Amino acid sequence: MRNTESSNARKNEVSKLKQLLADAKSEERRARAEVMASRILNLANHIRANKLEINEVLDLLFQESETYRHQAMELY
Repeated sequence: MRNTESSNARKNEVSKLKQLLADAKSEERRARAEVMASRILNLANHIRANKLEINEVLDLLFQESETYRHQAMELY
């Protein structure tokens, strides 16, 4: 009986840990999405406020893309 209870308790703990990990991953994804949305909004506002030409907009997008790439490399 004790082995069964112990096994059930471990399964329950593992299940809780898996849920905590899933929740943490979701929270991290949400946070990253909020940061991305904010950065894109800032770019859009900058483009509009300065009435940038298409080539300037493209340069900004390429620069931002490189920033994302470098940040991703730092994380992994």
